Amino acid sequence: MGVGKVWLVGAGPGDIGLFTLKGMDVLNQADVVVYDSLVGQGVLSKVPASVKLINVGKRASHHTMPQEEINKVLLEETLKGYRVVRLKGGDPFLFGRGGEELELLKEHGIPYEVVPGVTSPLAVPAYNGIPVTHRDFCSSLHIITGHKRAGQEYDIDFEALVRTKGTLVFLMGVSALDDIMQGLLKAGMDPDMPAAILQKGTTADQKRIVATVSDLKKEVERQGIETPAIIVVGKVCTLADKFAWYEDLPLAGWKVLVTRPKNMISRTAARLREKGAEVLELPAIRTEAVEDKTRIRAAFARMEEYQWLVFTSPTGVEVFFREMMEAGKDIRSLGKVKVASIGEGTRKKLAEHGICADLMPEVYDGDSLGEALAAGLEGTEKILIPRAEKGNENLVKLLTDKGAEVDDIPTYQTIYETSELIDERKEIESGNIDCVVFTSVSTVKGFVEGTGCEDYSGIRAACIGKQTKAAADAYGMKTDMAEKATIDSLISLVIRMKAEEENKER
Repeated sequence: MGVGKVWLVGAGPGDIGLFTLKGMDVLNQADVVVYDSLVGQGVLSKVPASVKLINVGKRASHHTMPQEEINKVLLEETLKGYRVVRLKGGDPFLFGRGGEELELLKEHGIPYEVVPGVTSPLAVPAYNGIPVTHRDFCSSLHIITGHKRAGQEYDIDFEALVRTKGTLVFLMGVSALDDIMQGLLKAGMDPDMPAAILQKGTTADQKRIVATVSDLKKEVERQGIETPAIIVVGKVCTLADKFAWYEDLPLAGWKVLVTRPKNMISRTAARLREKGAEVLELPAIRTEAVEDKTRIRAAFARMEEYQWLVFTSPTGVEVFFREMMEAGKDIRSLGKVKVASIGEGTRKKLAEHGICADLMPEVYDGDSLGEALAAGLEGTEKILIPRAEKGNENLVKLLTDKGAEVDDIPTYQTIYETSELIDERKEIESGNIDCVVFTSVSTVKGFVEGTGCEDYSGIRAACIGKQTKAAADAYGMKTDMAEKATIDSLISLVIRMKAEEENKER
């Protein structure tokens, strides 16, 4: 194996929507990911399961690994022939010490690329309604590190900064807020100059305090602030309330955990983010085709015998058609068989394969599907149900009670999984999650299996149907159920849950 390559990738300020397309493409092809503590959880949730993970820490004054060691890790992993992604919060070259990491690579002739990231001095003010430049207020922008070595004075020319009359953005300066404000005041800045501190911008914990240079520290002591946060000084801060937009979104300020099979998460997560939620995508389950294909292959060989083909999930549709192609069959082998779908998501997946569902119940669950199908049976029909290993047993009973012959064939199995990068249990127990979204009984069981908490009574659960709700109820969760078993209805439910929570607090 030859020498590999390093990509320095900026992960952005937190919101995964601000992670670049190139960054995502590079991440998906990585063999090794070297990441630090400022990388947002949304981005971390997208790291492929197959990669080697190396956590190097790095958060204000706390380093899991010294910078020199990080440089060596990049070199050593690349010399093994790996594609190495150095995932850094924000942008690699803006106070990210990316230049230092390249020096050792350059010295040893290691190939590398830099993938810039959306940086917090621009993104965080934007999410708080503060344009860092505005021709009525300023003509320049200055980004300064607020970090200083212990026991040393700031190497900042405060007088020069004041003379620019531009917008000033200080990074890593929360612990030195008073020193920075005093430095500006001593350099001649107007005590009434607007100033703001912006906490955890672009995430559900976003918070801003707008005051003046002379009283910002006092307001921070009164209202409280958490790191990471940035400090903005300039007249543009007065526009925050006027131009604020993030908090107007219906799910702004809520962190929602989505538990679905990994290949089915994106649409749900995207809809929640569209409404302002910070979404943590942690698949509680994954699906794999069963190893023994004997029964489904036999069914393919006699498809003309079946009057009905019944699908109970989008995954079931995908697996069925994949297995059919591998068996040397195509859509023509379905003949005149009628097709039943459990719900809208499954119906749409069938349509992708050129199939229009002949039957779909008004209520999207197994019992309703069985009842709707049984109502039209004569009692002589033969029915094929290719689905998960552990499905709704009552569905089959409803059909056989009517006299139908049912081939209930497992085509895939559900496997519970957890995240190596994000401590789900800690997130739950620390109260960081406002709502967990469940779309099936198996996601509830996978979530419980993965978190291993002793008490789930503090969990607010948004459930897609009555069986899913019953599973969450069994663990003592505070559950609500969508009016219909659709993603749109589920999103509406989460919005309603947040509104109810806010009304209680008033």
